[in-house]
Amino acid sequence: MSPVRRCSRTACGRPAVATLTYVYADSTAVLGPLATYAEPHCYDLCAEHAERLTAPRGWEVVRLAVDAGPMRRSSDDLEALANAVREAARPHDYAPRPVRSAEGDPAEAGRRGHLRVLRSPEN
Repeated sequence: MSPVRRCSRTACGRPAVATLTYVYADSTAVLGPLATYAEPHCYDLCAEHAERLTAPRGWEVVRLAVDAGPMRRSSDDLEALANAVREAARPHDYAPRPVRSAEGDPAEAGRRGHLRVLRSPEN
């Protein structure tokens, strides 16, 4: 499988540079930069087919700026990715903490996220 996405038009093998999405509720076709990954309900188009795109009568075509140059990551993207990796690698303290009820008895043995471990009244 080729790492370069190809135009969705039949018999066109050129590399895709834009993604076409339909907003049926608004009768709008949106043509924008190539999406990060292929979506099943979107169409990737080459430069020629993106330029010649027309919409059905009564529909509006919205053309977002398409950068035909090679895609580069900005330092902000790299920094955000590095921060996400650091956050995922950070050890989290999930040790249960006892919580006392209004009567002073430990009613809650521990808590992790939205789940609670409750002690039975017999114990």
